[in-house]
Amino acid sequence: MSTGTVDPIVRLVGVTKLFGDIRAVDDVSLDIAPGSVTCIVGPSGCGKSTLLRTINMMEHIDAGAIFVDGEMIGHQVRGRRRVEVSKAQARKQTLNFGMVFQQFNLFPHYTALENVTVAPTLVGGLSRDGARAVGRRALEQVGLSDRTDHYPNELSGGQQQRVAIARALAMEPKVLLFDEPTSALDPELVGEVLSVIRGLAATGATMLIVTHEMRFAEDVADEIIMMDAGRIIERGAPADVLHNPSTDRAKRFFAHSVGSRPDPNRTESLP
Repeated sequence: MSTGTVDPIVRLVGVTKLFGDIRAVDDVSLDIAPGSVTCIVGPSGCGKSTLLRTINMMEHIDAGAIFVDGEMIGHQVRGRRRVEVSKAQARKQTLNFGMVFQQFNLFPHYTALENVTVAPTLVGGLSRDGARAVGRRALEQVGLSDRTDHYPNELSGGQQQRVAIARALAMEPKVLLFDEPTSALDPELVGEVLSVIRGLAATGATMLIVTHEMRFAEDVADEIIMMDAGRIIERGAPADVLHNPSTDRAKRFFAHSVGSRPDPNRTESLP
């Protein structure tokens, strides 16, 4: 986890995303420090996932700007005008991010290793052998070194999500984005995925995580952000946001969603 004052690796300035008359993301400004873990929480429909999709350039923003290592992404300034970058430049900029979705989105006819090596080969330009070496390391990192030749239908939901995490890791992104990574899992499989994310946090990976797992967020996050109606209404250290929020809206939300404080020493097995 990060310490001290450093330049942000990701900076959002007044980011707004409209869907018709709806402000799905409304004037959001946010700095993400390198090596930090930021959890975004809030009620359904508050703009959490949309915010991630704007950062990953899956959604065009209607106002504001997003910077990675000081470089504006998605747009560039020409004279007094802001214009979209070329498709080639946009594809290059998206490599800054590794996205893990709610659904696993694995190719059913590819093995775990093949699913992980597709992007390093086709996008990263690695040789087949080089991509396989990277893929094996990524699968080992998520505890699946013994499942490289298994197909998705031979894996549990938790194992499939861990393959999806390995796929993101294989591209060596600057920032990992997680969009409710456990929401599609049976309850007994949630722990193994959260354990992998905890392990990544311990390595100093920069992560932005949309989650409804409040005890996990309290355990792993440097900062928790609560969104409501497209805006950030609470932000700060986990203990402050979860247990002493300043707004009535947050107090009502956390009264229904925050359980007992987690045991920081608990672990989950990775089958």
